[in-house]
Amino acid sequence: MTPLLRVQGLARSYRLPRKHLFAPPQRLQALQGVSFALEAGRSLGVVGESGSGKSTLARLVMALEVPSAGTVHFEGRDLHALSAAELRRARAGFQMVFQDPFGSLDPRQTVARIVAEPLEAQCLGSSAERRECASEMLAAVGLRSTDLEKYPHEFSGGQRQRIAIARALVTRPKLIVADEPASALDVSVQAQVLNLMQDLQDRFGLSYLLISHDLAVVGLVCDEVIVLHQGRVVESGSVERLFRHPEHAYTRRLLAAASGAQPSFHDGGDARRAAATDHSTSPREKPR
Repeated sequence: MTPLLRVQGLARSYRLPRKHLFAPPQRLQALQGVSFALEAGRSLGVVGESGSGKSTLARLVMALEVPSAGTVHFEGRDLHALSAAELRRARAGFQMVFQDPFGSLDPRQTVARIVAEPLEAQCLGSSAERRECASEMLAAVGLRSTDLEKYPHEFSGGQRQRIAIARALVTRPKLIVADEPASALDVSVQAQVLNLMQDLQDRFGLSYLLISHDLAVVGLVCDEVIVLHQGRVVESGSVERLFRHPEHAYTRRLLAAASGAQPSFHDGGDARRAAATDHSTSPREKPR
């Protein structure tokens, strides 16, 4: 069975400024040979310290940048081999939620326009139909239809992130790439947003590619995890296996930095919510 998302041998380098006029050009290797697969309805966490290549990976998966090598296949199609028109149509199937819920929303636009923007970009539906879809998605993320005429500055940080999630959902995608979706929020609000993401996954059959430096977030939301270090995958596997029996020294350092001890495990939704609030490193245990 073809996975929803398959990344093979992905690499990305950037040209650095010359130190002086006659110096040879240098390059920064941000990603090197990254490969993984994500099945439909599952969630994959990508963890690593700042500068490990996490956000670069997210941009390549979203086809916002072109890889130096390797491929990104979504539903069996190589995204970077598509024409501009084909890629635009394909984007309805994968959307992104960014780290900063205020910076990712246009302060000059109403919520109605912001949430319906992907539909307009895809030329889907009439103006009235797009507005109706925006209203439905706001309700799905716990906001009201009366919020449609408001502007981003009228909401709290957690509410703005809900608006960003509603915008990502409006085309009914199969994949959402979430780049640090809770790190800019207060700790108490983080748990609410992460639990919302879990509920939406169950409701809409979503797959998540979750980028995070926070192991508690990954443990709460994800089924599988890959660990990036200096642009390379140093360890991968199920969340439970990695949290209980990390094999790579870098993974063990990440776990130690997060908890100062071996992570504990919790059962049930209430315990998972408490784990997210307390920033423990307890993995999500999904019913199978």
